[in-house]
Amino acid sequence: MLAIRNYLVLLICSVVCLNCTESEQTSDTAKQSPNIVLIISDDQSWTDYSFMGHKTIETPNIDKLANTGLTFTHGYATAPLCSPSLASIITGLYPHQAGILGNDPIFESKEKKYTNEWMIERRTAYQKYIDQFKEVNTIADLLGEKGYISLQTGKWWLGNYSTGGFDQGMTHGDPSKGGRHGDEGLKIGREGMEEIFNFIDSAQQSNTPFFLWYAPFLPHSPHTPPEALLEKYLALAPTPAVARYWAMCEWFDLTCGQLMDYVETKGINEQTLFVYVTDNGWIQNPDRPNRYAPRSKREPYEMGIRTPIVFKWEGSIKPNMDTTTAVSAIDIATTILEICGIEPEENMQGINVLNSEVLKARDLIFAENYSHDFTTVDSSLLQRIAIDMPYKLILPDTTNQPEASIELFNIVEDPHEKNNLADAQSRKVDLIQDKIRAWWEDE
Repeated sequence: MLAIRNYLVLLICSVVCLNCTESEQTSDTAKQSPNIVLIISDDQSWTDYSFMGHKTIETPNIDKLANTGLTFTHGYATAPLCSPSLASIITGLYPHQAGILGNDPIFESKEKKYTNEWMIERRTAYQKYIDQFKEVNTIADLLGEKGYISLQTGKWWLGNYSTGGFDQGMTHGDPSKGGRHGDEGLKIGREGMEEIFNFIDSAQQSNTPFFLWYAPFLPHSPHTPPEALLEKYLALAPTPAVARYWAMCEWFDLTCGQLMDYVETKGINEQTLFVYVTDNGWIQNPDRPNRYAPRSKREPYEMGIRTPIVFKWEGSIKPNMDTTTAVSAIDIATTILEICGIEPEENMQGINVLNSEVLKARDLIFAENYSHDFTTVDSSLLQRIAIDMPYKLILPDTTNQPEASIELFNIVEDPHEKNNLADAQSRKVDLIQDKIRAWWEDE
């Protein structure tokens, strides 16, 4: 009976996104639910792509993806830090819902940070969060119920890949062998793409739809690009540290090109949905290699949480460069699931961004920021953020940041947030603040 039910679900899901409007809907002639390729950049600012206007960094492959897909240039991560951001992407839940607030739990230790002994102690403290996360349905879990096979590669903070519902993966999660944020998975891209290519081949041979999590340790530090790329950008960048970071951005783009080309050579472009997002932003410190500058990673500003978000499905999603609508990484899970005819979980707060009526009706989107080392929401919360285009409100937690001021920016006219409008537009501050509190209290 289960096999018959799954087969019927697959038939039903051949009609995709029936509620979408004609201008942005996926094709209802799609013969099957698409393969899903989720590409996640690691520590890259929204500005650092050719198609987003960078005058030096070259990203031809991501440019191609963006120019042939439905691209939102005002996309936002749910948090300016990788672990909670990635957890939101895979679950469709905000950090406070998923319970993954930061990168490391707070615990007492006499060991030096990141040694094997410290890692083992960390895992003991972190285990309760892994156990909690196992109770949440992820994209991989829900697609698996529909017959998909899935592979995890790259960054992964939640122990073994199986915690996320993946059938296969590179991350073992063993703290005695370096398991913290990806371990063996961090080799993908930097040391080749063989695991991904083998996975795609296997899925094709078994005629099984697949879900691929490609979250490489790129352009993340250590900034160790290929020599040719480094030499190229040393001649163009203001400092060697910046050159290294710029070269890493292009290296990441090259690996995306390898992945996209492989899908094309297999003749499955029209059966594959590509989704692109970054986990959090980065401003390279010009004088300190591998270090970020203020107002980027771990902070609620545009250079910390803004990211392009792309949905590309050749022949099924109409290409469009949307430069005015704010969307969130929280929308990725909902959009993927609805494309595949799967009902999103009730507690998922994202929307299907292909449904233009729903997209237009949404009031605003939210983000959160917590301490890197965390315990509970109450003790670790730093700011809550709301984007109500063209405005963005940053609301500090009054307990954990009693000296911080509320900030309001017009992020269209002032994308680098130099002019705080909170005093001048107190009415707007009150309105957005009320919406943040209503959203928070609904949880």
